Amino acid sequence: MPIAPRFLAFDTSTEHLSVAVQNGEQLFAHSGAGGAQASTTLLPLIQQLLADAGLKLAELDAIVFGRGPGSFTGLRTACSVAQGLAFGANVPLLPVDTLLAVAEEARHAFGARQVVAVLDARMDQLYAARYDFDAAGPLGGSGGDSEPLLLSPEALEVPAGWSLAGNAFAAYGPRLAPATARHEVLPTATAMLRLAPALLAAGRSVPADHAWPLYVRDKVAQTTEERAAIKAAAAAAVTPPTTA
Repeated sequence: MPIAPRFLAFDTSTEHLSVAVQNGEQLFAHSGAGGAQASTTLLPLIQQLLADAGLKLAELDAIVFGRGPGSFTGLRTACSVAQGLAFGANVPLLPVDTLLAVAEEARHAFGARQVVAVLDARMDQLYAARYDFDAAGPLGGSGGDSEPLLLSPEALEVPAGWSLAGNAFAAYGPRLAPATARHEVLPTATAMLRLAPALLAAGRSVPADHAWPLYVRDKVAQTTEERAAIKAAAAAAVTPPTTA
């Protein structure tokens, strides 16, 4: 008789905090405001959900966490908490790409099978990746992009018949390529729980000291000088040249 799965999952890669615990057929989940609050609220929420599920950390099959891309602060929070819990309980970690969690949420909620997942990267850019659940099974695979990309909204390409899913529509909607459907979804802990068994079976677990974030971008914000240069360039672009 198969052993009932027991997982803890959490994601703090966006302004939305998502935590969930699975104990066999039972699911206990919480979602709410993240951002700067995540570092202070994540651990108490984990403790509460584990208690609700009647589980101890050491009884988990794995700790599942969103490794990125996403907010630098949020990714550091998730990785440090995952690492600390895994070290203390001697439990393996399952890092999950946040864009894969976005695609899985779109598949689960809307039946999307071929998904271009996007997250707002700020600074007028997107994180994006393609996932084809028909071609690659429960892990989504990759429909051409083997790694998450960082690009401008105009540079995003959506293959014919594919859906677009993520949180970038409010900021960049008119600038994004047309798609069969657009789904406003976020990476969630429950999406990660659905992915966890296949990830574990595929040998994707890592030890605690490999709780590394996936940044994609190597900087979180523009410097004052960069912002001034961009502003000056934009002003120059719309100011007609003077004539003698």
